[in-house]
Amino acid sequence: MVVLASTPAVDHIPLLRSPDPGDYFSGMPVVDLSSPGAPRAIADACERFGFFKLVNHGVPADTMDRLESEAVRFFSLPQADKDRSGPAYPFGYGSKRIGLNGDMGWLEYLLLAVESASLSGACTVPSCALFRAALNEYIAAVRKVAVRVMEAMAEGLGIAPVDALSAMVTAGGSDQVFRVNHYPPCHALQGLGCSATGFGEHTDPQLISVLRSNGTSGLQIALQNGQWVSVPSDRDAFFVNVGDSLQC
Repeated sequence: MVVLASTPAVDHIPLLRSPDPGDYFSGMPVVDLSSPGAPRAIADACERFGFFKLVNHGVPADTMDRLESEAVRFFSLPQADKDRSGPAYPFGYGSKRIGLNGDMGWLEYLLLAVESASLSGACTVPSCALFRAALNEYIAAVRKVAVRVMEAMAEGLGIAPVDALSAMVTAGGSDQVFRVNHYPPCHALQGLGCSATGFGEHTDPQLISVLRSNGTSGLQIALQNGQWVSVPSDRDAFFVNVGDSLQC
């Protein structure tokens, strides 16, 4: 672990060229979770890319909007107030430092432990009741989506029983985490055609990750040929990434 005496400056963080419009990946698989063809489409997307866009997922827009509003409110608080929910070792509020291995990025975040369909009772979380309620509502809804995705995945791959994969999420004591990231503007780089890396190159250790953005671009994935491409944002959809545990 690397311990820094002060907040990391931008010169400690890798820079990225700002993407051109032509850099956005036009071949992104789109899966309609309400379609009878979803199982085969999910299996195909996982085999070809390990990543896909999920539409008609069933999570109400107001559930997503409520969490987004509360997250914006939290990250707008004075730094001293946010720090009361940290440090993130591993759970809680973190800023610039990612995890325990010295990795850094231009972001701040909340990393929260999840039990069943809500936050862990011992989880360090902002004391605001509205934020906690929005988090629990969102987590319960997205967890149902994750279960549906993994059941469809098992069906598409011909794995029986259909809950062979999803049972690893619904079982008591399963390892589940929830992360809210905020990527603040980096004023030192404005007008230079580049941006600071928010969350650097990595793979996810879990079975799957269910991602959502608020309509801001920045997410990139690596194709099988090693090329990095930008993912067009869509605030109404989720993006599903296959994790290391599922690939083993």
